[in-house]
Amino acid sequence: MVFEHTGWPLKKSWLVDFMSRAFVQAEAGVPITSSQMKGDVDTDLGPFSDDPQSISDPCPKASSSLISEHEFSCHCCYDILVSPTTLNCGHSFCRHCLALWWESSRKNECPECREKWEGFPKVNILLRDAVEKLFSTVVCRRMEEIQANPKIARSLLAFQRYGDEQASRGAMSSGQRRGGGFFSGVLTALTCVAVMFLVYHWSSREAEHDLLVHKPVTKWTAKEVIFWLENLGPWASLYKDNFLSEQVNGRLLIMLGDEELSKRPYSIENHTHRKAVLAELERVKALGVKPPQNLWEYKAVNAGKSIFFLYALKNSPRLTILYLYLFDYAETFLPFLHTCCPEQRSGQEDDLFTKTVHGDPSWKQWTEFLVKYLLLPYQLIAEFAWDWLSVHYWTARFIIVNAVLLSVLEGCALWRLWARSELRTLPRRMWSHFWKVSTQGFAVAIFWPVIPQFVCNCLFYWALYFNPIINIDLVVQQVLRPETQVP
Repeated sequence: MVFEHTGWPLKKSWLVDFMSRAFVQAEAGVPITSSQMKGDVDTDLGPFSDDPQSISDPCPKASSSLISEHEFSCHCCYDILVSPTTLNCGHSFCRHCLALWWESSRKNECPECREKWEGFPKVNILLRDAVEKLFSTVVCRRMEEIQANPKIARSLLAFQRYGDEQASRGAMSSGQRRGGGFFSGVLTALTCVAVMFLVYHWSSREAEHDLLVHKPVTKWTAKEVIFWLENLGPWASLYKDNFLSEQVNGRLLIMLGDEELSKRPYSIENHTHRKAVLAELERVKALGVKPPQNLWEYKAVNAGKSIFFLYALKNSPRLTILYLYLFDYAETFLPFLHTCCPEQRSGQEDDLFTKTVHGDPSWKQWTEFLVKYLLLPYQLIAEFAWDWLSVHYWTARFIIVNAVLLSVLEGCALWRLWARSELRTLPRRMWSHFWKVSTQGFAVAIFWPVIPQFVCNCLFYWALYFNPIINIDLVVQQVLRPETQVP
């Protein structure tokens, strides 16, 4: 083995002999004299001695004869190293050879000794410069061959992307450690609050069965009739005293008609108000119970459906809206469309009747809806939640914030595909996502009857209130990734 220093060969045998003698003398307690060191050096170093003649005659031919291509060859392709990359174990390989090995095996380990590397391997600049100076002709020829091979180019690009992802993850983890784990602390606090809330909800779950959405209308008391009337809107409070004075219970309520409501003692003289009361009363008669009018009542009646909508709209909004159009058009899709893309009506009061009775959408509504459906599906969810701000103040805001964050994440994903020139893979990715979501939905439908109600409540409140906090962290990570930064 040969070491090089300023162009002169330095044999390893001298260094080994000198260190051995020094170790033996040190063990015996005999000091090493300067004359011994000088003699050893002058005897074996040759060109490094004080002889001017030896310095003036470097013997370049002898030096070059000791250098062979084998000592600078890659252990994968057995050719001269090109862009040599040194791993933690000390072995060096061509950059493209290491990329081909990683792409085929997907293992972060040395191809020779199988020791795993840490971090991301980088080019050994000192070794690269030495090889390019010693074997410039061979290196140039190999570089031309590598550049002309499209398979090697794809492997190098994929390997570099993997390195960029590793670097971004490392930067994010170090940034989170420096930031004190803000989002982790928030998630922990919210998790504790959610657990306390769910325990309270579980302990008082009997109250859920007392809701009017579960109780037959014929068993309603006078106070429950007043509660039903107040839920129709602020305008209905004008008539609650009349109903309370008459002690109208559920059986009397279903017997009332337009003529009875217009006369004393009810005195609902406003035709629109009377029409809204009768329309809601017809729904109560048809269902036998109070129809759900807010999120909590809807969840109490349709627990599985509410969780399905919550997770499906978050993960696949376009596919879920298409499902509603095909299989739940009148009950869910039409109200959703009219709420997100309302028809402009002049001089008409916005009351319960105009909100619950919907006809076929106009072509303007369809056009607006389709544009938002294709480009900004999460905006439809945000607009739907905005319409319920007066009913669910904080919950609607959580939904709106989550919809904005999900839109940003979708935009970052599309930008990353465009930066990688992988937009042509979008149909394949969408098809794969469709099968993944369908399989998950089918599995949940099978195991739904045996899932405890407490677990369903945990999943519901987690998706509703905790996902926005998690998505804030995901948005920060996506924005800091190299692929999503504008050059």
